[in-house]
Amino acid sequence: MATGGEPWWKGAVIYQIYPRSFADSNGDGVGDLKGITARLDHVASLGVDGIWLSPFFQSPMRDFGYDVADHCAVDPLFGTIGDFDALLTRAHALGLKVIIDQVYSHTADTHRWFTASRADRSNEFADWYVWADAKPDGTPPNNWQSVFGGPAWTWDARRRQYYLHNFLSSQPDLNFHNPAVQAAQVDVARFWLDRGVDGFRLDAINFALHDAALTDNPALPPGVGPRTRPFDFQRHIHNLSQPGVVDFLESIAALARTYPGDRFTVAEVVGPRAEPEMQRYTEGEHRLSTAYGFNFLYAGRLDAALVTRTLDRWPGAPGEGWPSWAFSNHDAPRVASRWAADGDSDRMARLAMLLLLTLRGNVFLYQGEELGLPQGDVPFDRLRDPEAIANWPLTLGRDGARTPMPWAAASAFAGFSAVEPWLPIPDSHTVRAVDVAEADPDSILHLSRRLIALRHTRPALRSGRFAGLDLPAPLLGFDRGAGPERLRCLFNLGDTAIANPLPDGWRVVAAVNGDAGWATLSPLAGLVAAAQG
Repeated sequence: MATGGEPWWKGAVIYQIYPRSFADSNGDGVGDLKGITARLDHVASLGVDGIWLSPFFQSPMRDFGYDVADHCAVDPLFGTIGDFDALLTRAHALGLKVIIDQVYSHTADTHRWFTASRADRSNEFADWYVWADAKPDGTPPNNWQSVFGGPAWTWDARRRQYYLHNFLSSQPDLNFHNPAVQAAQVDVARFWLDRGVDGFRLDAINFALHDAALTDNPALPPGVGPRTRPFDFQRHIHNLSQPGVVDFLESIAALARTYPGDRFTVAEVVGPRAEPEMQRYTEGEHRLSTAYGFNFLYAGRLDAALVTRTLDRWPGAPGEGWPSWAFSNHDAPRVASRWAADGDSDRMARLAMLLLLTLRGNVFLYQGEELGLPQGDVPFDRLRDPEAIANWPLTLGRDGARTPMPWAAASAFAGFSAVEPWLPIPDSHTVRAVDVAEADPDSILHLSRRLIALRHTRPALRSGRFAGLDLPAPLLGFDRGAGPERLRCLFNLGDTAIANPLPDGWRVVAAVNGDAGWATLSPLAGLVAAAQG
């Protein structure tokens, strides 16, 4: 349990593991479950509360596991169900909770449900996916576009109909208007809860339901937003974020509550209206534990307005849910590069770590973030991400955030594998390998451990109040409080030193990128101070 009798997950720090890129135990160049198990001591040493595992389920791997062919089977690339059980046992022995991805909105086109559904229009699974007739001229049923480019509809000659896919054409969307589909996915959740997992991240869950009338999406006004894909030209008010998603989420939450130990449920919410949906999915006592938004993940720059605007939307009103935040993950460019621009990525990595661990909400750390890894530079001929390949060079894609974890600088392939990995390991990562960081007491790794420990020992940071301070740019400041404890967090987000606005009567308890005495805040410096007396 967290401080004050709260559930363990409230204010927790969760470490995301991307299995393909964490540790390879069998020498095939791809990370696996046994590799993760062998490296869990490193994760536990950070002081985090748990791990989130990206998909390891049976899959044709066209979208690297987010195209699931069997929700209850481990893909042989990653090992066996026994390997997963061993990982779970070891994680629990180390005091780590285990959260796994659940991909409910769509499947792989090799899933047995889709194989049956596309066979004809009258079998048991015929209505398990979103099928629609062509328009009289043979074109798709409406104007919806897929995230990865092109129409969200593909013609299937077997059924003589189009099927919906919000992502790749090999990822057909399930029909959540069919109660049997929802029941089947609840059964999937039950399978993994019975196995002992501590919770779920529900991937892209606001894509799970569509407007049954298949109404065209309206166009965005000219000049709104970057437009590198057809998907970017529309307001997505009919192909995602439908009100009925909440009913399904309540059924998952109700199932989780029947298991002991405060099982954890987090929704990934995609799109421009994420905040209201995050709050809707988590409000009250009968919905999800928390929701995971993209406020920071795709932000091109860090400024005070971004932070205060985002956190002010979660004031802690009665019945309000609980947010979760991440600065990096497997889908977004690494924060050390994204916010550093042409500056010092190590200084930015330190500042970002301090900022993230002082925010109100849960914290998701992405593997390698504790090393300050910058975005990997992956040449075109080594790209694996279908989105990056299709949209090169305008969309750089996700491979640069998915390169393998560097464990040992002097070892072949940085200790990740005995053979060439599935993605290259940049030199900028090898020099920041775990063994190098362990040997340097001033490394970002040791800083991360200290800051995670600070969060755990300070109730104000883990689950306390948040109040933004009115400071001139480029300063960012906010107070955190719990009971009599009051902490002040200050950050210089600019490139010149600024006089420290910390008043008398405060004691610095944590800081990054600063000078002795703290008379000024250096560029990209930050501190946490405790009120005296």
